[in-house]
Amino acid sequence: MPGQFEPLPGGGAAVALDDVEISIIRSLAVQLLELIGPGPAEDASDDPLAELFAEGPSEPPSDPVLRRLFPDAYGDPGSAPQAAEAEEQRAYSAEFRRYTENDLRAGKRENALAVIRSLDALSSASAGEDGAVLKLSPGESQQWLRALNDLRLAIGSRLEITDEDDTDLLYRLPDEDPRKPMVMAYLWLGGLQESLVATLLP
Repeated sequence: MPGQFEPLPGGGAAVALDDVEISIIRSLAVQLLELIGPGPAEDASDDPLAELFAEGPSEPPSDPVLRRLFPDAYGDPGSAPQAAEAEEQRAYSAEFRRYTENDLRAGKRENALAVIRSLDALSSASAGEDGAVLKLSPGESQQWLRALNDLRLAIGSRLEITDEDDTDLLYRLPDEDPRKPMVMAYLWLGGLQESLVATLLP
């Protein structure tokens, strides 16, 4: 089972991770949490109704990674053929973002937290050993799948990967390239993600 997820009887998935792999995934998940930031409930009041009706931002994030994680719903306004159409796309995207981004951020935070919690529990249970087997329920597997996707999107954005041709170039980077560790993490997470998808297919 090393390096890839395998299905568990009755649903869910399992993967063997060593201490270094656990540390890398946990560190990346923590960084993702920091990038996404706290939610409205953590920022403001204790009023659940205020949280329910809180409006999110209407403008896209300035950070390119966050723009990748929270893209405009109606495409890239800059690619519209006419100014009027571009303005209409911007208005629709702003309205959609205002009412959905807070929930999207909350979901991504919860997925990243699920990864951190399961790795922390795994580390505690396997103290003194060099790694352990992570076993996930079907629900946890879905959270891991979404979190792995977000991590790859974030790293891919930092590496300026926009299509499959860019991914092919990563395999040919020289070892001395400063991007190499990030590239290795990106490719490794991709393998994990693919194996997890395969375990969840009916």
